[in-house]
Amino acid sequence: MKRESTFAVRQPGTDNKTSSDHVARLIESHFDTRGDELVIGGLTVSELSEQFGTPLFIYDQAALQRRIEQVKAVLPDRFNLFYSIKANPNAAILRTFLRQGCGLEVASGGELFQALSAGCPPDRVIFAGPGKTRTELAAALEADIREIHVESIDEIRTLSELATQDGNVARVALRINPAEASGGAMRMGGRASPFGIDEEELEIALDEATTLENVQVTGVHLFMATQILEAETLIEQYQLALRIAREVASRIPGPLASIDFGGGWGTPYFAHERELDLQELAAGIARVQQQMQEDPLLATAEAIIEPGRYLVNEAGLYLSRVTRVKRSRGRVFAITDGGMHHHLAASGNLGQTIKRNYPVAVVNKLERPVAEKTDVVGPLCTPLDMLARQIELPPVEPGDLFGVFQSGAYARTSSPHGFLSHASPAEVLVVDGRGSLIRRRGEPDDLLHDQVSATDTP
Repeated sequence: MKRESTFAVRQPGTDNKTSSDHVARLIESHFDTRGDELVIGGLTVSELSEQFGTPLFIYDQAALQRRIEQVKAVLPDRFNLFYSIKANPNAAILRTFLRQGCGLEVASGGELFQALSAGCPPDRVIFAGPGKTRTELAAALEADIREIHVESIDEIRTLSELATQDGNVARVALRINPAEASGGAMRMGGRASPFGIDEEELEIALDEATTLENVQVTGVHLFMATQILEAETLIEQYQLALRIAREVASRIPGPLASIDFGGGWGTPYFAHERELDLQELAAGIARVQQQMQEDPLLATAEAIIEPGRYLVNEAGLYLSRVTRVKRSRGRVFAITDGGMHHHLAASGNLGQTIKRNYPVAVVNKLERPVAEKTDVVGPLCTPLDMLARQIELPPVEPGDLFGVFQSGAYARTSSPHGFLSHASPAEVLVVDGRGSLIRRRGEPDDLLHDQVSATDTP
C-alpha cells in the first residue's frame, strides 16, 4: 500500500509545495517509501543498488502493467493498443506488453528484429519511419508483418518493386501529413516535414498506389505531434484522421482495414503541467468509434493507438550514486557516477521536447529538509553533463543515491553510451518484490567488440 510522502525537493523559482507534489505524485502513483528511502516494487533503492550497482535503470513491472490497464480501459472494442518501442525496446519490456495483448510499432530494421525476437507475432507489428531502406522494407515483407506505413510516393514504388520480385503483396497504410495540425511539444505534421505524404499529394499517391498490382492500400496513419497533455488536442487530431480516412476509403478498391491515430500521449515533467485527462479522452474516443460505426466507408476498419512515452515513462527510475561533493565559487556540485551519456534527455540536451530539470530527488533522503541549491553533474569532461541545475536538495554526501524519475522512456535508448568510454548502465526489472537483471552493465571488452583490426599495408 502506498502512503503519502512529503519530502524536500524544490525547483528554483517555484512554490515548494507544488514542486514537491509533482514528485510525490509519481511516488504515490507508482512507488512507495520506507523511512527516508524510495521503494520500487517492494525493494528499497539501497537494496537495488547493493545488488546491481550504479548507475542503473530500474523499471517496475507492476507500474507498467497498471498503466497498460488504464489505457485499455479508455479504449473501446474497435481500438487496438500498440506500443511504440522506440520509447524503450528492452526485450523484457516488450514481452510485458505482448503478455498484455498489445501490438508493437517499430521504426527501423533493428526494432523489427527486436520485436520479432521478443516473440511478437508478425501480424501484430506495424512499421513506420521516413527513411526505410530497401533492406529494411525487404525484411518487413519477408516477415509478413501487418502493415508497412509508407511515408512517400517513392517508398510505395520501392515496395512495389520488392514485392513484385518476390511475388508478394505489400500491405501498406498511407501516413499522411495533414495540411493543418496543432498541439504537442514537438510537431511532426501540419508543416513541411519528412514524415508522411503531404495531404495535397494524397490524390496522386492513391492514383499510383491503386494501379500497382503488388501493393494493397489497407490503412491510413496520422501522427502529428508528441508529448500532448490535452485530451481536446488529441480528439481534434483523431477527427482530422477520420476525415482523411474517409477520403482514402472512397478511393481504394477494397475496404479500409485500419486507421492508425498515432501516439503522442504525454506525461507531465514539470510542476505546472497537468496529467492527461483520461476520462475526457475516453469520451472523445467513444465518439470517434461511434462515427466509424455509422460511416459505411469506415464501418469495418479497426483503430490503432500507438503511444510509447505514456505507457512506460513513469514506471522507470535512473539511479546514480554521488561520488564527490565540491564547492566552487559559491556553488555546490554533487558529482555522480552517471550522467548525460546514460540519460541525455535529463541533461536537457536531447532536443526541444523536454528540458531539465526532470523530477529528481536524493532518494535515500526523501524526508530530509532542503538545505541549499545544488548542481548535480556527471563524470564527463563537458559542462553539458548536468542532470539538475540549481535544485534545492537536502545536504548531499558521497554515497547518496540520486534518482531521476520518469526515466522509462527515451532515456537509456536515446543516449550516447560510447562518449568517453564509460560503461553502459545496467537495466533491472522489478517483479513481485524481486529484481531481475534484464541488461548487464557494460564491460571494457564491449568497447572493442565491433571494431575490426585493419591489416597494415606496406
